[in-house]
Amino acid sequence: MTPNHSAVTWKGRTGGQRRGRLFIVSAPSGAGKTTLCAGLLERMPDMARSVSYTTREPRPGEKHGLDYFFIDEDTFRNGIDAGRWVEWARVHENYYGTAADTIEQSLVDGIDMILNIDVQGADQISARFPDCVRIFIMPPSLEELKRRLENRGGDDEAAMKVRMAAAEKEMARKDNYQHVLVNDDLDRAIEELTHIVSGYRTSS
Repeated sequence: MTPNHSAVTWKGRTGGQRRGRLFIVSAPSGAGKTTLCAGLLERMPDMARSVSYTTREPRPGEKHGLDYFFIDEDTFRNGIDAGRWVEWARVHENYYGTAADTIEQSLVDGIDMILNIDVQGADQISARFPDCVRIFIMPPSLEELKRRLENRGGDDEAAMKVRMAAAEKEMARKDNYQHVLVNDDLDRAIEELTHIVSGYRTSS
């Protein structure tokens, strides 16, 4: 659900408008971060969700402008040259990036925002927004992660090996995050993520 920014008002303790808080959620592919973020936003519809840009093809059921903005590689590269992306990375031969003005406008408007991005993007975002809250989603095990990826389909054996190798490298960096959440039960994981985010929002 996309919040109506003009309808959301926050007042800080001094009486002025509160600056929004930025939450970063990262995980290896297949760990369930997209589903968890969707569950969080159902419980907190006044939060904004950043929609990333990518050069990869849409997966079944994905919609342009809702899941991602799907653009071609030339357009993405032009965005790099123009400084359009606050973070960008090439992952599994595709580009992913977040528009800088999307984040800044939400925070200026006092709206909390959640970003679903990979660990490379999280590092770039954190450098520009050091007060962000970083949350890492872990699968129960590498075996379960592989099973989830196989069930999703679309990867041959070589691509699966690349994804699993990348997942191990990403999970090795989990200690760079303030919070680590294991997605072994979806409902429980959504509740835990909601609890983490709510704690920061109510203390602002």
